[in-house]
Amino acid sequence: MLTLALYNSYDPKKLHEAHLRAIARSAPICYAFDFHLALIGFPFEKKKPVEVAKEISQSTTIGEDGKYLLELARANKFHLLEFPKGGFPPQFGHAVATTRKPNENKEISPRHLAERALKGESFMLIVGLGRHGLPKEIFKLANYHLDITDGKRISLETCTAIGAIPAKIRTIMEELKWRRSC
Repeated sequence: MLTLALYNSYDPKKLHEAHLRAIARSAPICYAFDFHLALIGFPFEKKKPVEVAKEISQSTTIGEDGKYLLELARANKFHLLEFPKGGFPPQFGHAVATTRKPNENKEISPRHLAERALKGESFMLIVGLGRHGLPKEIFKLANYHLDITDGKRISLETCTAIGAIPAKIRTIMEELKWRRSC
């Protein structure tokens, strides 16, 4: 299982337009590349994923009026998580902080991650929302750090990263499957 996780670095108490846009933009990407979508630390007050998907779909035109978020929710591929207290839920597999400045002791390449995912390992790729990205404690909690630009250390705007991460990982996985079949 591959999961794209959006970490709320904006405001844990109030839902903002920036939250809604990021969620709406992430859903079609996750749907297209067969990723789960998880939200970490969003103020949804114990609502269920399907309820949240319906609510968001009523306020967006992105992703065919929220269609893909609803599809993810109905397929149990949309998850609402609290801020981690000492770790992430184990069902999501290895926590991976996405960053242009990976710690060399925790760095994993997109290709290595894709190879391991093909062998059945699960990964949750965490993207920080907000100007400051992921907090330091998430980098400590994460099993791995991923620079999606293959070591070029290029800073990507959040929505660009949201699109690039699943697209790149899935493309590498398809290439590896193709090579193995030849």
